[in-house]
Amino acid sequence: MKLLVDTKAQRVLYAEGSKDVVDFLLSLLALPLAGTKLLTAGAMVGSVGNLYGSVENLGEGYAYRGDVKAALLASTVLRLDSPDAASSSTAKNGAGALYRCFACSGSCRNFVTKVNATPCPVCRSKMTSLVRLVEPDDVPGGAKSARTAPAASDEASCKGHVPAGTVTYTVMDDLTVSPSSTVSAIAALVALGVMDIRGLKQKIVEVGYNEGLAVLKASLQSKTVLTDVFL
Repeated sequence: MKLLVDTKAQRVLYAEGSKDVVDFLLSLLALPLAGTKLLTAGAMVGSVGNLYGSVENLGEGYAYRGDVKAALLASTVLRLDSPDAASSSTAKNGAGALYRCFACSGSCRNFVTKVNATPCPVCRSKMTSLVRLVEPDDVPGGAKSARTAPAASDEASCKGHVPAGTVTYTVMDDLTVSPSSTVSAIAALVALGVMDIRGLKQKIVEVGYNEGLAVLKASLQSKTVLTDVFL
């Protein structure tokens, strides 16, 4: 990921990232922490609300299928006395239950576990999404009607939260995400009050496991996530 740093103010103005970077950021919305979403994204602490806003504002050419987008924006908090909560508790402790990671990034869906909340071996998110084991008799028409390969749309949904391709995204210090363009880059500099570009420099950083944890923590507390993590 490329950072544009204001060396005088010691702050990250914005970053440019690939699909993989944005997939990681949007996968934060699939974690249980997203259940703390308030009635409006603007009322949320930290920068997570900006991720919600970015998903809502990305156009069809950048955001992925409607059902994936809806899943990222949906936030469910179960009451302990609700039937859903009871069934969830039963499933958690029930025999034969299988779980997978919700993030669905890369090869996440290749793995399931019998132990709820086991870390995904790919993205390290907790595997808490209940998976139903389908027998041939469960499918109308029996085994002859059972699918042996996923449909194109299903395959596409497992490739991440945004479409594959060479699209580059701009990630602001507060985790607001938008498609990159020369015009938007200039507009961002103007909005940030940058008058002298001689103090700007590019910094390339790797986003690995440790950086991912740092971004997650900072996103819940700060509006200057990239500055806090990478400077």
